[in-house]
Amino acid sequence: MTIVFAGPAAFAAAGGTDLGSGPWLTITQERIDAFADVTEDWQWIHTDPERAADSDLGSTIAHGYLTLSLVPRLSSGIFDFTDIGRAVNYGIERVRFPAPVRPGDRIRARAALVETSAAGPDGAGVLGRVRYTIDIEDAERPACVLDALMLVLPAETTRAED
Repeated sequence: MTIVFAGPAAFAAAGGTDLGSGPWLTITQERIDAFADVTEDWQWIHTDPERAADSDLGSTIAHGYLTLSLVPRLSSGIFDFTDIGRAVNYGIERVRFPAPVRPGDRIRARAALVETSAAGPDGAGVLGRVRYTIDIEDAERPACVLDALMLVLPAETTRAED
C-alpha cells in the first residue's frame, strides 16, 4: 500500500519512520543491454552472456548505476505526494553495492525516512533523508544501499491579477 503525504508538513512529520517496501521488479538482460547502450558502458560483464558465464561471475550482472537509477521506479510503490509544488532529488550519499544483480533477479526497494528538516524558500519546504535498501529476492545481501536527499516544496500560491 502506497503512503501518500498530503503536503510538505505531512512528509516532515513522518521523519524517523519506516516507510515499507515496494513491489518486486524483474531485471532482464534486455534492460541491462538498453542501459549499456544509453550509458555507452558495454563492459563484457554486463553485455556478453557467454563470456560472463565462463568467468568467475557465472553470468552477466547489471550495472550498479542501473540499480541506482531504478530507485525512483522502485520507490513509486512506497510513497507519493499530493498538495505539493514539487519533489526533487537533492543528492545521494553513501551509495554502496554489496551484491550483484543478475538477469532474472527480482529487486525491490525498502525505505525509511531517516530525518527531515526545514528547507527551501522561507523554510516552507522539507529536506528528507530517505535510506533505501534495494533487496534481491532470496539473497542475503542487498544490491544497493543509499541515502537519497529529497527536497519537497509547497504548492505555489497564485498571485491575483491587478
